[in-house]
Amino acid sequence: MFKSIINLFFPKVCAGCRQILQTNEVVFCSKCRHELPLTQYHLDSKNEAVKKFYGKVEIQHASALMYFIKKGIVQELIHNLKYKGHEEIGTVLGSWYAEDLKELKLDNPFEIVIPVPLHPKKFKERGYNQVTTFAKALSEGLNLTFDDRILFRKKYSKTQSKKNLLGRTENIENIFDVKFSEENHNKHFLIVDDVLTTGSTLEACSKALLKIPGAKISIVCMAMANS
Repeated sequence: MFKSIINLFFPKVCAGCRQILQTNEVVFCSKCRHELPLTQYHLDSKNEAVKKFYGKVEIQHASALMYFIKKGIVQELIHNLKYKGHEEIGTVLGSWYAEDLKELKLDNPFEIVIPVPLHPKKFKERGYNQVTTFAKALSEGLNLTFDDRILFRKKYSKTQSKKNLLGRTENIENIFDVKFSEENHNKHFLIVDDVLTTGSTLEACSKALLKIPGAKISIVCMAMANS
């Protein structure tokens, strides 16, 4: 009864369109869920996400759940997750995408899920890493190990969103590093991020993790910028 009273005065709203959620709806309404622009990249081994890394870094797999379109539902979801503290969005999307990724037929399956890390200063400013709940939901859904200690960001950098490709590449170079032990050797790491744009951040993360002997790299994002 207390919960019903709370919902009466503070109703839960859709993270995509802000409409009041129905009893059986979680995080976003049925309309927004059906309108999400899904990529289906997990069904295509030569998808556009994979092509982002051709000739730059060797990866086993890359995909994204949705297309990121400016002023669309996905942008609203990512904004609410990243800046409004709605970490439950990451949990729902991660659980959803884990079911899709179970369809992958890889010679070397994923073993360890690693979120793209924030610098401690940025983490203190925001209070959380917006990728963590998505990464944890993926690890739970795929029955994998979650580890946010192996990869770390050693340099503080300002947002990449308004930089051109050259500026992003120069700014992101050598800002990630790894701490690992022998038990991390020969593992297949799944790096997780929110939005794939130029791929420079994920390329830098991959190169850092490839310092680990025998490491293999795959990449999964919530969304990919629609070019």
